[in-house]
Amino acid sequence: QVQLVESGGGLVQPGGSLRLSCAASGSIFSINDMDWYRQAPGKQRELVALITYGGSTNYADSVKGRFTISRDNAKNTAYLQMNSLKPDDTAVYYCYASVVRSPRDRYASAYWGQGTQVTVSS
Repeated sequence: QVQLVESGGGLVQPGGSLRLSCAASGSIFSINDMDWYRQAPGKQRELVALITYGGSTNYADSVKGRFTISRDNAKNTAYLQMNSLKPDDTAVYYCYASVVRSPRDRYASAYWGQGTQVTVSS
């Protein structure tokens, strides 16, 4: 019913930049939060950045000042601009969305993207 499609991952050198996109489609009335998570090998999945419907944001301490999350509500799309990338940023990045699918629904459903690999290496 709802699909999150991620794009923009790849290989980049330390200090470089990437921009990830997450486009939500399907049965959508509104989206509460859109978040970016990441998971590196041998580590737990961690929240990288969060943005609410109204545009309030929160970031993990490790990415503050380097990453910027944004969203376009008209397009049901979230972005993660990643600058000054470090090897420790290497991970699979996942998009998350809390979606209200109908105006009659009193609940939100959680959806995840498929994940996109970001590798920072020289």
